[in-house]
Order: sequence, then C-alpha cells, then structure tokens
Amino acid sequence: MEPSNPKVDESSPGPSPARRVRLRRKADRGRYDASTIRGILDEGFICHVAFSSAEGPVVVPTAYARVGDVLCLHGALGNAMLRALCSGVPACVTVTLVDGLVLARSAFHHSINYRSVVVFGTASEVTDMEDKRTALVAIVEHLVAGRSADARPPTDEELRATRVVRMPIGEASAKVRAGGPVDDPEDLDLPVWAGQIPLRLAADQPIADVPATLPTPRYATSYTRDPRAPGEMTT
Repeated sequence: MEPSNPKVDESSPGPSPARRVRLRRKADRGRYDASTIRGILDEGFICHVAFSSAEGPVVVPTAYARVGDVLCLHGALGNAMLRALCSGVPACVTVTLVDGLVLARSAFHHSINYRSVVVFGTASEVTDMEDKRTALVAIVEHLVAGRSADARPPTDEELRATRVVRMPIGEASAKVRAGGPVDDPEDLDLPVWAGQIPLRLAADQPIADVPATLPTPRYATSYTRDPRAPGEMTT
C-alpha cells in the first residue's frame, strides 16, 4: 500500500476539481480540499460502492479504510462486487455522515445537516501478501483504533482467502450542509417552532463475549467516532 506523504499540505485546495465532481446546484456547499475529504472518510463507517454489472446498476454498502490517498475494500474471493471492480469497471464510492435534522417553518424547507464525499475512479486488486495484510489491519483500525494490537493477525491462509482492492482518492469532492433552517421571509412570523436537532453517533456500554475473563479494553469502554478524541486513527 502507498503511505500518506507527510510533505503534502492536506489543507491546500489542490488542483481544480474534475468536472463530474464539481457541484453545480448549491455550489457553495462544495469542498475540494484534502483535509475535509479525508476527515469525512476517516469518521465514516460504511461506504456505498456503485458500479455497472451485466444485470444493471448495483450499489453495495461495505466497510472500508483510508490508507493515505487510497481507499481499501475487502471481502471473500467470490464477492461479486470485488470481482467486478478488479475487472476495471468504473466505480463511484460515497460516504455520508448525518449531523442533524433541520426543522423549518414550512415543510418545503426542512433539511438535513450532513457531510458527504463522492469518489470516482477505477479500483485494482492488491496481490502482494504484505500489502494485503497492511490493508486489513487498516480496516480493523478504522473501525476500532488500537484493536489490531490485541487481535490475532490474519494467517497466510486467511489472506489468500480474502480479496483486497484499492481505489485512489483522486477524483473526489465533499459536500457539507450546516446551520439552521432557511425559511422564506414571509414565513418567519408563523407560530411554528423552527431549529435544529443535532445528531451524533454514541456507543453504549460494551457487552463482553462469554466467558468474560479479561478486563474490557479502554478502546471499547471509551469508544468514540469524534475525530478530535485521543486514540482515533489518522492514517
């Protein structure tokens, strides 16, 4: 796998975005800097992979991880989505985070606060055993930072039974909606409550498998997806 380049300024806007990732409607919500795109990818859990198949268009949700400027996906050797991606079909990967519900005075202006990323590209299979191992560790760490140090690493047999693909995060953009409702001026005096309902992902208390003979690790008891919290992965 290709590591992140420490000399890259992730806050820089980078090159002009490709035409198909540029926002046209609500263009002010578009974000094209690496810092925003990487932050959303690092906070998300599930991506949706869209591609064309012989049966028609398909969208599949799956786990992922970011390693530098590459998205890593994995699954069984017989996974139809991964087989299609390895054949070189164009793909689109999306990740969305929901930050809140926006309640306006009119039904028309209700909305959702969110952060999303869209990535276009072509994936390729990872065949080197050590690169596959790196990708699988990254996926575990993406879900629970610190877990790979405790869990048994995959054996060579398990690696051979797993297909790993990589997709460059080259042609990508983010879209962000934040703030309160945007009502029409003539509706501002309506006797209707308006505002935001913030939402966040919160973990409950861990439930140990039986028999519970070991203490629960801190990454389980203090789990958070807040990217500002200690222990979160920032590959």
